[in-house]
Amino acid sequence: MFQPHELRAYAETLWWGLITARTKPYVSGDRVLLRYDLDALPLAEAVYALLLEKGLNPVQRLNLTPGMEKNFYSLGSEAQVADVPPGERELFENLNGLISLIAPASLTHLAGVDPKKIGTAAVARKFLRDVMDKREQRGQFGWTLCAWPTRAMADAAGLPLEDYAAQIKAACFLDQADPVGRWRELFTQAQEVKDWLNSLPIASLRVESEGTDLTVTPGEQRRWLGVSGHNIPSFEIFLSPDWRGTRGTYHADQPSYRSGNLVRGVRLTFENGSVTTATAEEGEDFVKKQLTMDEGAGRLGEFSLTDRRHSRISAFMANTLFDENFGGEHGNCHVAVGASYADTFAGDQSTLDEEKKAALGFNDSALHWDLVNTESKTVTARLAGGSSLVLYENGQFHR
Repeated sequence: MFQPHELRAYAETLWWGLITARTKPYVSGDRVLLRYDLDALPLAEAVYALLLEKGLNPVQRLNLTPGMEKNFYSLGSEAQVADVPPGERELFENLNGLISLIAPASLTHLAGVDPKKIGTAAVARKFLRDVMDKREQRGQFGWTLCAWPTRAMADAAGLPLEDYAAQIKAACFLDQADPVGRWRELFTQAQEVKDWLNSLPIASLRVESEGTDLTVTPGEQRRWLGVSGHNIPSFEIFLSPDWRGTRGTYHADQPSYRSGNLVRGVRLTFENGSVTTATAEEGEDFVKKQLTMDEGAGRLGEFSLTDRRHSRISAFMANTLFDENFGGEHGNCHVAVGASYADTFAGDQSTLDEEKKAALGFNDSALHWDLVNTESKTVTARLAGGSSLVLYENGQFHR
């Protein structure tokens, strides 16, 4: 599906993402974890070679196959599922980067697994993400990820595999002469939008569509981020709000695959910052169990908007990386229940400890689940002083 020059271009695009996502430059000898699914081996080999050329030390990790992952949760005891091998903390405390290549050979193999076991494993390994977050705050770590086309994802999206691969190539600008140059242009365009949003004294945001009427409170010392290199592709502009100010109803009209489960028509009602009612047209029991994974799982960790003029994604892809960046006719809004992003803190990152995060309303959880709304919507900001300003309408920012 990918010619040698396209593999090289994909690897170079990921390198752009990795160096853009980290505030300090990489130096010879830095360690980068290359984590990938088996089907992504051709791209993994291209990325591995590029990292060596850059003078870095790649650490290769193959993800569990669907059969291994199913057995892990089905046959593993609670102790086995929660076990973290010796050396994992040491490895993550000495990593300078992470590149993840997502290429699932199955999307539904965990459908019969008890979601509580999945939650147990996530909670047990949360400390590794905390290690990465702290290193990223100090400028010692950066990460990026991408997707590789698989038959499972194409079938779930209702697309021929060739068309699915073409969507990935178009979304990542791999069909253009200079993909990295195009990402640099988009980076500049997104920065203009972020500068505009960050200049506004926004007290709250109200999202209104056919199925959504949600109010979100950005909170103190926040900044909008996006097109930061973390995801390839990424067109979203987002922040992590003060979870305590969330109220109203949010409807995810786009389906979602998570932990081997298909979920459709999720509808969440928030009161005083937490989900009080959760329903779904399909997968409702799974949704409810995910939202009780830990204390923060039923709170808002992210609020995001995608401008349809930036995104070239025009189809449902059955993959969160692409679906949360859907352009289409109306762009998209997505929220994530669960963990917030500490890098949306507008102050000195080195001062943001757990106590300060809690005081500012940054949510903490082992869960981070993006739920996407693609309906035509209006997003209105209530500004300090009481005036209002429409920020987003007809799938694009008003700037």
